[in-house]
This record gives sequence, structure tokens and C-alpha cells, in this order.
Amino acid sequence: MLKKLLKHYENSILFPNRPEKPLDQYFIFHNEAEDEWIGLLKSSVSVQELSLLKSLFTLVEYEPIGSTSQAQKWYQFLLADGPVPVKKNDTEFRFIQFQIQNNDINPAEIETALTGFFTKEVIIIWKSSNKGIVIEERKQTSLTEEELISMSETLESDFFVNIAFFIGKHYPLSDRLPSLLRKEIDFFSFALAHIRHKNIFTYERIFPAFLAYHLPDELKQQVNPEILESFQHDPELFSTIKIFLENNLNASLTAKKLYIHRNTLQYRLDKFTDKTGIGLKDFYGAFTVFLACLVFEQQRK
Repeated sequence: MLKKLLKHYENSILFPNRPEKPLDQYFIFHNEAEDEWIGLLKSSVSVQELSLLKSLFTLVEYEPIGSTSQAQKWYQFLLADGPVPVKKNDTEFRFIQFQIQNNDINPAEIETALTGFFTKEVIIIWKSSNKGIVIEERKQTSLTEEELISMSETLESDFFVNIAFFIGKHYPLSDRLPSLLRKEIDFFSFALAHIRHKNIFTYERIFPAFLAYHLPDELKQQVNPEILESFQHDPELFSTIKIFLENNLNASLTAKKLYIHRNTLQYRLDKFTDKTGIGLKDFYGAFTVFLACLVFEQQRK
């Protein structure tokens, strides 16, 4: 089967055994039925073709665990049940996960660019060729969410890649760190799969959508039908309300993001309140409507 791909993809390579090291320019696939490996030039494989090939064969993923011995120790500790890598008992750490959509990247170049944004030395470990974790001590100057947004925009401009970040919590050093990281990895995976138009995530930003997604159907049916009907008949109203709530009821910022006048925004907000009888400046009303927004968003996917 893989030999047929050699004729279809130019510059492809057939291997007698699994390559020991990753080839930056190639996807490596394994045909388990015939125990064959093939390397396909990444530039010759479209996104649709890659998805199809993954369903037919096993994509071989390598785990570049970092160039330094300290990065290797952290990799073993966090992802391979290894021992605690440092002996400082009074230190707290934060994990900043990142995932790059473009597979055709040079991890070494990305790592150099990432470390350049931090004022102190950080450790970076790689889970795969496009997924990694920045390990940061609390005593260091932590990047803010706004600075991470700037970092994301810079990387996109310099490397033509789309990169998403998950900003983790600060945790004291203990043998519980791997399990705490696994929970954050699960939340990040959920966000990438279910939350659109975002590339900077935190637990607080993900959890409401996570909660709405896992609500039992009988509870979803209890969501105010007048809210859902308003959104169904007026998608523009839905977008306005959701962005308004996501921006902490800040009318000026919401109007700016929607490219509309504040009077237009106020008209839409009043229109929603007239239809549903729910005021958005009340905490309980805002919470109820935001939950309805998340449920509606999932139902229309």
C-alpha cells in the first residue's frame, strides 16, 4: 500500500525500519499490516490528504524533549513518571502550554523565539513536533495575558504560524504536579476542539464552556427558550450579547470590537431585554444569559 504512495508523492522515502529521529520536512507513516514506513514531504501533503492518511495509517510522532538535561528531567517527571527534577521545596511553578497549527516548523527556532519573550530563563519541553510546555518559576516575572497575545501575534508574523496558549495556575513543587498538568492538558484540548476564535486560554475562560458542554440534555432543555429563540431568529443579536458579556459589560470596548456605534449597541441590548425580560447588568441575569449563549453555540455546530 505504501509503495503506491511513492508514485503519487514526489520525493517520498520508503524505510525498512522506523526512523530513529524525526525528519523535519517529512511526515512519517507506518502501515502496520505490512510493517512498512514511508516519509512524505510535508509540503506535498494537503490538510485534507493528511487527515485521510491518518485514518489509513499511523502517523509516527516523535517527542523532542528539549535540548538541555534539565528539560529532559522535567519531561520525564511530568510526562513519563520520572522523579522530581529539583529539590527546592519553597518554589512554585506555572505551565504555559502551546500548540502550533502548522506542522511544517522548526522547533529549535520556535523555542528560541519563545524564550526571548521571557525576562528570566525558562524551560521548554516538547510533547510533539508542534506541542510544548513552557515551565516558569513564580519568582520570575510572569508574562501577562496581554503580553502572550502580543507574543502570539509576533510569532504569527515572523513564522507564519497560528499558535494557541493555555496559561496554567501556579502550583507548589510536589509529586502532584504531573496529575495537575494532565488536568490542564485536558482543558486545553477541550478548548482547541470546542472554542472558536480564541488563541489565549485560561481555566476561567474554558470552564463555563466545559460546563455547558457536559450539561445533561434535560438541563439544557431548561434554558430559557425565549433567549434561544431570540438568538435563533437574530444571529447578530447573539454575537452582540456574547461579546458584551465576554468583555465584562464594557459598552465602549464591545462597540469597538463590533465596529458599531455605542448607540447601536445600546439599541441591541435594549432589544434583547425587551424580548426576554432579562437585564444584563444584574449578575444572575448575565450569568443565565451567558450560559444560554454557550448552549446555543454548541447546538448550532
